[in-house]
Amino acid sequence: MQDSTLSGPRTASGIFRAPYLWVTVGTCALVFLVAFESLAVTTIMPVVSRELNGGSLYALAFAGPLATGVIGMVGAGNWSDRRGPAMPLYASVALFVLGLLIAGTSVSMPMLVAGRLVQGLGGGALTVALYVLVARFFPGTLHPRIFAAFSAAWVVPSLVGPFAAGVVAQVFSWHWVFLGVVVLVIPALAMIVPVLRGLDEHAGLEEREGNGQSHEAGRPKDPGHAKDPGQSPQPVPPWALGRLGWAALAAIAVLALNLSADVSIPAFPAATALLASAAVVLALVAVRPLVPRGTLAARRGLPSVILARGLASASFFGAEVYLPYLLIDQYAFPPTLAGLTLTGGALAWAGAAAVQGRLGSRLPHQSAVQAGSLMVLAAVLLALATAALHWPPAVAIAGWVLAGGGMGLLYPRLSVMTLALSTKENEGFNSSAMSISDSLGGALSLATTGIVFAAFTTAVHSFAGVFAFTAVIGVAAALAAPRVTDRPST
Repeated sequence: MQDSTLSGPRTASGIFRAPYLWVTVGTCALVFLVAFESLAVTTIMPVVSRELNGGSLYALAFAGPLATGVIGMVGAGNWSDRRGPAMPLYASVALFVLGLLIAGTSVSMPMLVAGRLVQGLGGGALTVALYVLVARFFPGTLHPRIFAAFSAAWVVPSLVGPFAAGVVAQVFSWHWVFLGVVVLVIPALAMIVPVLRGLDEHAGLEEREGNGQSHEAGRPKDPGHAKDPGQSPQPVPPWALGRLGWAALAAIAVLALNLSADVSIPAFPAATALLASAAVVLALVAVRPLVPRGTLAARRGLPSVILARGLASASFFGAEVYLPYLLIDQYAFPPTLAGLTLTGGALAWAGAAAVQGRLGSRLPHQSAVQAGSLMVLAAVLLALATAALHWPPAVAIAGWVLAGGGMGLLYPRLSVMTLALSTKENEGFNSSAMSISDSLGGALSLATTGIVFAAFTTAVHSFAGVFAFTAVIGVAAALAAPRVTDRPST
């Protein structure tokens, strides 16, 4: 089945030419800064925790932004469906900057965690608002390229972020890792303000022309079909306060799962497993109203697109954080050399994303997603074999380059498909659903792998257990991949 977003005449020569240049640069800069901050904090947090005497809140400083980000995603998606992406984008940048200022001026660990929570709220909302901006401003023929640029903007910080953060913290102070980003966010936003003004005015006009009727509060009615240009203006969706409540519940579940490993009751040794299981169930119950119907059942079309995104994130990121650990602990790699493994995967991700963007409709969406999911699964299985059978470390390292290439193929295409299967009235809902699936998939996987790793008594079994668990998720992702289109491939 040919996708309408990639067929037809080209409406522009590229994302780096008029009228798209400044919007491309500005949006990619915002994505870059959010990614840089996320990776930079990983480098400086041991120093921050030691200086602020905050070891007990160390894990929360990482889990907190993931949790509040879910709330930001839902809020920005609903707001974007009501009024367009302009105001949600302004608000998300303001929250992100506020969080940076609080964290950068912190004099205690609770204050820093509070800043991180606000930062996560803004960062989650920012991601969704940018996706809706892409849907409203860029023609469908350019979606693969702009999402490839977003992928590169996420990958580049993995190459320079940790090192740059270490230099800043050593030469100046860790405070400037937060405060320095504030200076860069403002000009990035300024590049896209003219376009946002136009989108805001257009959204306001459409709202005034609406007939006053509303969608049901639970979710958009028809997420699978694009709007006919000849139809009359659609009604403005209401504020979905119920979905915000479910998002808050999902955030609580993520925090509970992250903290469950610290629960120890001598009289009740199964307390950790019971709390973790309850948190996972609670997260799955809470996420159902936040994604299209049929997502957890892998219904064909958009639901499987959203599910595949979450499963791919869970498999890839759940395994990735343990690969350097394996090389250091079992093969005596120095940390710098072990980190280069992730650099290879990041470069492959960026390269594959660029290739799929240039191929366009010559590489069908379903083929890209299937190939990418199988590449990630193969890489995790190679890591499992390396850990369990003590194969040469080069096997796992080469495998992770393969995993990065797989993510570069499937990630941008799943983003393109989400927008292609959305209407103008539910672009925000569907974009937030994709981001929520992405974030929750990674967060739940990371928390669960931590529990799995601690459950074994030997390092070999711990690493093998982690990679076996993420391989099972990878199998689920590979099974969901063929279902991302409405009809089976022939």
